[in-house]
Amino acid sequence: MGSRKRHTAEARKEANKTQYFAKLNNCPTSPRKMRLVAGMVRGMEAEKALYILKHAPQEASIRVRKLLLSAISNWQQKNEGVRMDSVTLYIKEIMVDSGRTLKRMRPAPRGMGHRILKRSNHVTLILGNKVDEKVDESNIK
Repeated sequence: MGSRKRHTAEARKEANKTQYFAKLNNCPTSPRKMRLVAGMVRGMEAEKALYILKHAPQEASIRVRKLLLSAISNWQQKNEGVRMDSVTLYIKEIMVDSGRTLKRMRPAPRGMGHRILKRSNHVTLILGNKVDEKVDESNIK
């Protein structure tokens, strides 16, 4: 590996140490349905998003809720001494990418077959801390 790639990879690893995220790969829901649920909670505080996802009628909201709980758990592991009440966590980014597509055939009249596409997706959720970001903005000025 070249030195430029190694330096950028090291910088990316350092940035990931300060971010709190969770990933869900190969979720058997179409990306379009998942993006609707992701759009509902994008930019919200974590507690409010948990409440909305708990009471949303979509099936994808169950998976996004579990993913958000996992990201909060990752935050708690990295910040053991900090209380959850004193920090305002919010959903900084939530990305839904298409995953693999399973191709299936369904019998049709006259000896034909229709193709069925069973889509899946990958979801990445990144948490942010409003208190830390306000401190960073004041240091920049």
